[in-house]
Amino acid sequence: MGIALADIGLAALFLAFAAAIYAVIVSILAAQKHSDAMTISARNAALASFPLMIVSVGALWIALLTEQYQINYVRSTTDPLTPTFYRVTALWGSQEGSLLFWSLIMAGFVAAALVINWKRERRLMPYVIAYSMATLAFFLGLSLIYENPFERVWLVNNPEQGTTEVVDTLLIPPDARPPDADRLQANARGLNPLLRHFGMIIHPPMLYLGFVGFTIPFAFAMAALASGDLSANWIKATRRWTLVAWLFLSLGLILGGRWAYDVLGWGGYWGWDPVENAAFLPWLIGTAFLHSVMIQEKRGMLKVWNMVLIIFTFSAVMFGTFATRSGLIESVHSFARSEIGLPMFVFWSGITLVSVVMLIWRWSQGRLREEHHNTRLLSRESMFVLNNVIFVLLALAIFWGSFGAPILSELLADTEITLGTAYFMQVTPPLFLAMYILMGVAPVTAWGATHVARLGRALLIPAIGVIALLAFLIITGTTQPAALIGYSAVSLAGFVAVYEIFRGTTARMRARNESALQAAIALFTRSRRRYGGYIVHLGITLIGIGVIGSTVFQEQRERTLDIGEVMPVAYGYEMRFDGYASGLFADDGRVMDIAEVTVIRAGRELGTLRPRIDRFPDGMNMTIAGARSTLENDFYVLLWPTGDTTGITFRVYVNPLVNLIWWGGLVLIAGTMISAWPNEAAAVRVRERAAIGAQMRATS
Repeated sequence: MGIALADIGLAALFLAFAAAIYAVIVSILAAQKHSDAMTISARNAALASFPLMIVSVGALWIALLTEQYQINYVRSTTDPLTPTFYRVTALWGSQEGSLLFWSLIMAGFVAAALVINWKRERRLMPYVIAYSMATLAFFLGLSLIYENPFERVWLVNNPEQGTTEVVDTLLIPPDARPPDADRLQANARGLNPLLRHFGMIIHPPMLYLGFVGFTIPFAFAMAALASGDLSANWIKATRRWTLVAWLFLSLGLILGGRWAYDVLGWGGYWGWDPVENAAFLPWLIGTAFLHSVMIQEKRGMLKVWNMVLIIFTFSAVMFGTFATRSGLIESVHSFARSEIGLPMFVFWSGITLVSVVMLIWRWSQGRLREEHHNTRLLSRESMFVLNNVIFVLLALAIFWGSFGAPILSELLADTEITLGTAYFMQVTPPLFLAMYILMGVAPVTAWGATHVARLGRALLIPAIGVIALLAFLIITGTTQPAALIGYSAVSLAGFVAVYEIFRGTTARMRARNESALQAAIALFTRSRRRYGGYIVHLGITLIGIGVIGSTVFQEQRERTLDIGEVMPVAYGYEMRFDGYASGLFADDGRVMDIAEVTVIRAGRELGTLRPRIDRFPDGMNMTIAGARSTLENDFYVLLWPTGDTTGITFRVYVNPLVNLIWWGGLVLIAGTMISAWPNEAAAVRVRERAAIGAQMRATS
C-alpha cells in the first residue's frame, strides 16, 4: 500500500508541476497575442493544479495515518506511539511535507483568486496567471527535485562488501526489496517533541496561509505593471486578499508567541529570534501596504509607494522562506540545512529584481503620476505616510539586526556578529511608540488638510482618557517613566478607536432614532472597513499594554526548595513545594519528572500547579511550565535542572498583563474579519454604477 500511495502522490505532484508550467507559458503567449482562448486554457491548467495537489497531499496524509513506514517521510516524522492528531499534523512537521503543504495552499489561493476575480479583472488575468503559477511551479519543482516527500526505503545488497544497505530513493534500485515492517517501525523517529503543542500545530499553517496569501496581491500588482493598467483597479481587486493574508499572518505570529511561552520554558513569548523576525518583516511591510492603498483609492496618490510596498512584502515573504529553510540561520524554529538554499536565493533575488525593474520602467514612462499632491502635514494622507515610514524603519532595523549585520560580518570579516535582544530593545521601542501615537492621531485627521483647532477638539476626549489613566497608574504605584510613556502612547490609540465608535453610534442614534445596539450594528454593517479598522486598533492596543506590562514589570525568582518549604516571589505571591515524582512513563514514551506546588497570596491558597520536565527517547528534553493565569498576571513556574541533589530548583516568573496579548490577538482577528467581510449593499451599488456607466457608453 505504501508503494502505491507514493506512486499516486508523486504522479499527482508531477502533473501539478506540468500544469503550472503549461499555465505560465500559455498565459504569457495569451498576453502577447491578446488571445482569450489561450487565457482560458491557461486558467483551466491553473485550476487543475489544485485538485492534483489535493490528491498528492491526500496520498501523503493517508500514508501518515496508516503507518506506511516504507515512505521515508512517514518514518522520519511518526512512530507507532504517535497519536492520530499528531499523525495528521506531521504533514508540516518537516521540510518535505511542509513544502508540499505550502504548494497545496498556494494552488488553492490561486484557484480561488481566478474564480472570484475572473469576470471583473479579465484584462489582468493572463499576467496574474503567469506570476502566480510561476511561483507555484518553483515550489513544486523544489518538492520534485530537492525535497521529495515520496522517497521510499529499500534494502539493496552490496556484493563487494557483503553488506545490505538501506537506501532512500524515488526509483526502485536494481535488486532492491522492501525492508521488514518490524525493522521499519523500530527505526521510526517520530515527530519532534517541540512540535507536540497545539500552538505549534496551528502556527505553521497560519503562517503559510499568510505568506502564500500575499502572492495574490503581488501577482495583481505585477499584472498592473505589465498591462499598463495602473489605476486603482488592481488594489480594489486584491483588498480582501490582502486582508485575509494579513489576518492569517497575524494569527500565525500570535500562535508562535504562545507556543514559545508554553513550550520553550524561558518565561517569555518573543525572543527576537531570527526566524520570528523573518515572519514579522512581511507583517510590518504588509501593514504599511494596507494603510497606504487607502490613499490611492481615495486620492489617487502614492502609486509608486504602493507598488514598492507590495513588491517588498512579497520579497520579505520569499526571503523569510529562504532564510528558515536553507540553513542560513540556526534556530529552534527553523528547518535543517538543505540543498534548496541556492535555488531559493536565486528565485527570491530574481523575482525581486524583475519586479523593481518593471516598476522603474513604468515610472520612467510617467505611468505612475500622482492624481493629487499634498503638502499639508496635518492631513490624513501625511499621517498615513508617516505611519508607513515607521513600519518600514522597523522592518529595516529588524532586518539589519537579524540578518544584515550577521551576514555582512561573516562575509567581510569571517566572523559572525550577533545583535541580540539588547539591540532590538534599544532600537524598536521609540519606533513602536511613534507608531501608536500616529495610530491615535491619523484616524481623526481629515483628507486634504486638518486645522489645528479641529484636531484638538477631536483629540480632547481621548486625551482626557489618557490623563485619567496616567493618574490612576501613578496613584496605584506605577512610577517607571518608560512604562508611563508607553501606556500613554498605546492608550491614546485605544481611546481614539473607542471614541470614534462612540461618536458614530451616538450620531446615528440621534439622526435615525435608533437604539444604541441598532445604531452600532448599522454603523459596522455600512462602514465595515472603517469601524473594523478601529476594532483592529483596539486589539493592537491590548497587545501593546500586555507587552509593556509583561516586559517592564516582569519579576523572576529562582530557588532550590525541599518539600514543605515556602518561597516568597513577588506581588504578594508565595509558593509552597508540596511533592515531587520522577520517572513517570507516558503512553508516547516520554519519561516525566513532575513537581507539585501550591500558589499562595495574602495567606490564601489559590491553586495547585504541576510544572514538569519531559524526557524523550531521542534524548531531547522539554521544560513545561505550570501557570496560573488571570487578567492581572500569570504565575509561571518551571522546574529548573541544576544538578543539585539536595533539593528541587524552581524558576518562577510573575508576568503582569501578559494575557492581554492573547486577548488582543482575538480582538484583532475579529476586527480584521469585520473589515474583510463582504458588504453586499456596497457591492450592489458598485454593480449598479457599473451598469449605468456601460449603458451610457453604449448610447453615446
